[in-house]
Amino acid sequence: MSSVEGRKRRTLLLLMGLAIGMFGFGFAMVPLYGLLCRVTGVQSVEQRAMIGARAQAATSGVVRDRWVTVKFDTTIHPDLSWKLEPMERKLRVHPGEHYLVKFIAENRSGQEITGQAIPSIAPWQATGFFAKMECFCFNRQTLAGNEITEMPLRFSVSPDLPADIDSLTLSYSVLQVSD
Repeated sequence: MSSVEGRKRRTLLLLMGLAIGMFGFGFAMVPLYGLLCRVTGVQSVEQRAMIGARAQAATSGVVRDRWVTVKFDTTIHPDLSWKLEPMERKLRVHPGEHYLVKFIAENRSGQEITGQAIPSIAPWQATGFFAKMECFCFNRQTLAGNEITEMPLRFSVSPDLPADIDSLTLSYSVLQVSD
């Protein structure tokens, strides 16, 4: 066997090993992601879904002797010619009760633009205890040129919210999207 054939054989074996390794790594990604989330304390998608379902189920009883302050914040990407502001900057709520807050959205350009609001909750430990029943963030929003509209948010805070959390902030980052 010549040295050229030996190099070809080694290269072929190396590439086959690499392909098998990549295939195996694809199967290992899910458990590795779960391990990384547990080690770093970050909630995995699965944990968020379970907590969200628990929060939805727990909203049946209103806790009248507890108040939680919910603050609303918006950030608009600089390339998006929109203005989005809550009609109320903060709201004191009873856990378990449903509330409606409206946001005013304004397209400051003369042309139709589609945007998407991405929500986040701070502190992150409260994320699974904040349930949105109706939210403009569920879908892309298209505003005609110079259009002003109200966008609703219907939500509740779970009675199971840890007692040491008495205030949370719901932030929306709004980005322009293409259809």
